[in-house]
Amino acid sequence: MIAPVRSSLLLLAVSGSAIASALAWQHWTRPAIIDAERQLQASQLLAVLPTQSYDNRPLDSALPLPAEQPQHSKVLAAYRASHGTLPTAIVLVSQVQGYAGPIKLTIAIAADGRLIGTRVVEQQESPGLGGQIADPQSGWLNQFARHGLGDRWAIRRDQGDFDQLAGATVTSRAVIDAQQEALRFFDQHRSELLGTSPHE
Repeated sequence: MIAPVRSSLLLLAVSGSAIASALAWQHWTRPAIIDAERQLQASQLLAVLPTQSYDNRPLDSALPLPAEQPQHSKVLAAYRASHGTLPTAIVLVSQVQGYAGPIKLTIAIAADGRLIGTRVVEQQESPGLGGQIADPQSGWLNQFARHGLGDRWAIRRDQGDFDQLAGATVTSRAVIDAQQEALRFFDQHRSELLGTSPHE
């Protein structure tokens, strides 16, 4: 009778030790995992900005967002990039409804109101069709760089300035709408986003 009790106690001790070790390991590795996740998020969100265009850490403090939102898309977050004391760009995280689901974008806008670039952070579009927006090799998003609010933000078949993704009209229109609305959002809230007075 004593032997089974000892075996049970030994098993409990080993199990307790294993659980304690696992909890301790989780406790020690959690900060490193969180830090790695933050670095990955930062690299995704800031990939749209040329590295030489800023020397601050834009993601350290999100800017307060106005209550009003664009009509077709939603601005989820805004960050200010600066070089020294001079604001150089605003990065907006925007979400718009695509063909198969929401599309999340990072949209970088220069202080003069022109688009620097756009990257896809998340999307559920059809592979080989709308999913090409996230493929750097397609180069579709590159056509929007350096364009401003005064351009015709539509695909060419809608009398706009831009090519659409082949076989993905809905996706193309959604992403173009999101970029135009991001530029308008920036224009409407320029002084708050850049941290400058309206007269500067």
